[in-house]
Amino acid sequence: MAVTRDEILSALSRLTLPGGDDLVSRDMVRALNIDGGTVRFVIEAADPGEASKMDGVRRAAEDIVRRLPGVEDATVVLTAHGPAPKAPEAPSLKIGRHPTPQAGPAKVSGVDRILAIGSGKGGVGKSTVSSNLAVALAREGRRVGLLDADIYGPSQPRMMGVNKRPGSPDGKTIIPLQAHGVTMMSIGLMMEDGKAVVWRGPMLMGALQQMLGQVQWGELDVLIVDLPPGTGDVQLTLCQKTELTGAVIVSTPQDVALLDARKALDMFNTLNTPVLGMIENMSTFVCPSCGTESHIFGQGGVAAEAQKIGVPFLGALPIDLETRLAGDSGTPIAAGDNPMADAYRAMARRFIEGGIA
Repeated sequence: MAVTRDEILSALSRLTLPGGDDLVSRDMVRALNIDGGTVRFVIEAADPGEASKMDGVRRAAEDIVRRLPGVEDATVVLTAHGPAPKAPEAPSLKIGRHPTPQAGPAKVSGVDRILAIGSGKGGVGKSTVSSNLAVALAREGRRVGLLDADIYGPSQPRMMGVNKRPGSPDGKTIIPLQAHGVTMMSIGLMMEDGKAVVWRGPMLMGALQQMLGQVQWGELDVLIVDLPPGTGDVQLTLCQKTELTGAVIVSTPQDVALLDARKALDMFNTLNTPVLGMIENMSTFVCPSCGTESHIFGQGGVAAEAQKIGVPFLGALPIDLETRLAGDSGTPIAAGDNPMADAYRAMARRFIEGGIA
């Protein structure tokens, strides 16, 4: 017999929180979904600060529900209702100035490899792949940095669950933040929440130069740079001004996405940046109700393109609801133990074994 909503809430009401309340009495259980023997729900904390301390509660809630008769699997995601408390003001540090002259491509101090993760168009899941790949590599023992270079649309702070403003002890150097074992930096952490970045090309170039050269990255095996979509100023600056190990292209298998992916490939070739491989995202969709597999955006297009141009095909990733929920909640799916985390772990090992990371 399938488990009922009331049985789940009754079980969760026995999980005592610090202070004596429980998840049900505090009305923290959201989006409860029962699909046969699979149960999914969200624990909604009051703010990101409270959510960051509740991973133990999340795991305990999953365990309690999994033990109920009729439950085969349970997935719980943490999210936050309100904004985080404001961080104390750091010393003044202007981001987005004009670039400073340099002789040629420069190394980033302490960083062994720099991987640019690019795409020809937006909406293919490049930032999701970047954050989860970074977390998966960190779980495999690599020292990983993540730079959100999508200056007009930075999404890594949300995906990585980071909302503090980075420190600057002297108004010149920037202290990056840590999340899920990854050292990270984003222009989104330096700007007022919700405020648009309205800059011309030189300002973008200067901001990227600052985030690479002024951030104290420490000793890293690999720095993943999440690029904006397209072939614009940020890509040009990164390839010409930084010693890159190479680029990885993310695309969906549909023809329209591959048309733009080919432009990204041509750009990297023009700029003498090695393309280390291609990843197919949103490769397939498995219906959670009936188990039917559908190829919404086509099938195998990225693998065929990789074979055609002679670069490694680094793997295919499905469309997955839990991946989206995890990214929105600030805990990448690769940080957990589930089939999608296993897929990213396998991809990370492919990167390591291939000498990419």
